[in-house]
Amino acid sequence: MKRSLPAFVYPKGKRGYLYFVRPGTCQRIHAAPGTAEFYAEYTRLLRGRIVTPKQTISKLIASYRQSRGWAKLAFNTRKSYERSLAYFEKSAGNVDPATLQRVHIIQMQKALSDKPTDANRKIGALSVLLEHAIDIGWMKDNPAKGVKSLPATGKVRKPWPADLIAAFRATATGRTALLFELLLGTGQRINDVLALRWSDMDGDGFTIKQGKTKRELFIPLTDRLRAVLDATPKRSLFIVCQDNGRPVGYNLAWKDIREVREKIGAQEYDIHALRHAAASEIASIPGLTSEHVMAITGHSAVEMVRLYAGKAMQRARAKEAQEKRK
Repeated sequence: MKRSLPAFVYPKGKRGYLYFVRPGTCQRIHAAPGTAEFYAEYTRLLRGRIVTPKQTISKLIASYRQSRGWAKLAFNTRKSYERSLAYFEKSAGNVDPATLQRVHIIQMQKALSDKPTDANRKIGALSVLLEHAIDIGWMKDNPAKGVKSLPATGKVRKPWPADLIAAFRATATGRTALLFELLLGTGQRINDVLALRWSDMDGDGFTIKQGKTKRELFIPLTDRLRAVLDATPKRSLFIVCQDNGRPVGYNLAWKDIREVREKIGAQEYDIHALRHAAASEIASIPGLTSEHVMAITGHSAVEMVRLYAGKAMQRARAKEAQEKRK
């Protein structure tokens, strides 16, 4: 059968999209066969001139990685952004960011909606990237700014209940028990706890600079945490360390905690839920307010305190209210 398509043009996939294919080139032709646009695109490909815009997402990402904004990011935030930026580089690396419109951002979000948390992270990273495009004069507006996040469909994290905290304490030993008490006693994120050094403790508490927020906090010791630390040998500069004195990384810490969680049936409660538990313990104490919680956790918004300790706050305030009604 005689071919109806010019040389090097072949249909591909279930939808039969047309591609120009020859050694070193595989480029889709978007125009309909027989049109002037089709032959203009075909001629350009035949001559080997595939036009890439001067400003692209890939070039923008490279520029952002050299910026002060990138340098100031916390380690975990940068790691999260790297995953999102790799996605955009792969899926839209040759796109001119100045051609993006809000409708494109919404379409992208919709395409990722089967994983809402991941979609929100990617759109958030894209918004930061496009802000950088404005800073360097590539764009005037950020079409990703203000796009509403998709509602989370996953399980809401809950604070550890008292019975499982007691079960963990009865089961864990050594480094794992120490890590657990530090997480619960300070109410800090895992990476901030793993970074703690003996020199950060002045006897009454810890001076902690949070990796995510860059806020410096003073966290007094609870009686329990003080007793645990007094019983801990100083084998390293770091409080939580391996037997050889080397610091403990996130993966090893997660493994240590997970093993005990599985033994006591606490698979539903992860490491970060201990931060929720610390906030809930403070919020449940009569007379203490959101400001007391924020003083320990480092949160700057009451809304975040409600997220972490809302139920405990409601129970404590309800109890106070009912007692005053007697």
